[in-house]
Amino acid sequence: MTTPPFAPPTDADIAAVSLQLGRPARNVIGIAARCVCGNPTVVATKPRLDDGTPFPTLYSLSHPAATAAISTLEATQVMTELSALLDDPDIAAQYRAAHDAYLADRESLGNVPEIDGISAGGMPTRVKCLHALAGHALSAGPGVNPIGDLALERAAWSPLVCECALEL
Repeated sequence: MTTPPFAPPTDADIAAVSLQLGRPARNVIGIAARCVCGNPTVVATKPRLDDGTPFPTLYSLSHPAATAAISTLEATQVMTELSALLDDPDIAAQYRAAHDAYLADRESLGNVPEIDGISAGGMPTRVKCLHALAGHALSAGPGVNPIGDLALERAAWSPLVCECALEL
């Protein structure tokens, strides 16, 4: 079993995420991706929340500019277009592998039987939430989640250009 590639968040990370979200950050166990300036972009959340609720979404976008850009994609029906790509056996196989990688990352943090086999974003058979898929793609790196990678390519935001000074 592997360990996801993130360190525990610092107090400054939690403060930045709380500012980004406009509410106190909860159950954050790591910063899974960062802006080029070092600010959080994707948070990792416990698979079981402090109140005992199972939580399948390990990787979540926190960066306001990234979240807004992905929301725009969802509003313009890009999910339908990306869903159609799953008819290609090669892309479907890559997407299933992304699902398996996601599950392995989360499972390395502890087993939560209620969410066994459930990843995020509709994986492995549909495209349901581009925010979750983009968060996974940013966390895992290019080439792991093909739909998340395509969403990031289409977004009017880049992880290579800092927009934090405008946000934080």
